[in-house]
Amino acid sequence: MSRPAKPTVVLVHGAFADASSYAQVVPRLIARGLDVVAPAVPNRSLIGDAAYVASIVRQIPGPVVLVGHSYGGAVITVAGTEGNVKALVYLAGYALEEGESLGELQGRFPDSDLAAALVRTPFPVEGSTENGTDVSVRPDKFPAVFAADVDVRLAEVLAVSQRPLAAQAFADAAPAAAWRTTPSWGLVASSDRTINPDVERYGYQRAGMTTVEVDSSHLVMLSHPQRVVDLIEEAVRAVSA
Repeated sequence: MSRPAKPTVVLVHGAFADASSYAQVVPRLIARGLDVVAPAVPNRSLIGDAAYVASIVRQIPGPVVLVGHSYGGAVITVAGTEGNVKALVYLAGYALEEGESLGELQGRFPDSDLAAALVRTPFPVEGSTENGTDVSVRPDKFPAVFAADVDVRLAEVLAVSQRPLAAQAFADAAPAAAWRTTPSWGLVASSDRTINPDVERYGYQRAGMTTVEVDSSHLVMLSHPQRVVDLIEEAVRAVSA
């Protein structure tokens, strides 16, 4: 009897970050013999970003474990409906319900420290006479709000190289919730000052996920990479069993 194909791990970054936020996780996964893909998410709209990630997933032969951090959790909630996605892993992320937006889910809970640290900047939209709005974190607030337990020198680099999120992404309603039909795992960053940890808990509990809590800032992949790898490996083992 042939063994199940080993899944590819696809790491989806969130807002105000890029794929380098997984820099401590990727080598650990590769050392365990796993294939890893860490795409650059456009961060323009939930619908468009999910379609982009889904297009990458479709081109991967064999099963996929789809991992999403922060806003990336909302992205994998939609993109995870691809047929070869066998598990979802949420890292300090948004687990949306079908028809729900980021703004609606967040609105059920008190604001985190992020709300007072956001900057809104216009950007040109191709084919439109009206500008879009980019949302980013004030660089001077970024280390404390986003990366309190990450080396401050690294946090300062991340602050000035952050990838903004278009405001449209907060308004898009999720057209699907992949966790309804796909085994899912969730990590709560209990010292998160970017997303209220209760937002994470609520979404995970609603989805019936296997959940762990880590005393971490929002950037748990950089401050506690082994805990992240352990959770991903748990999902990989479940898919490979």
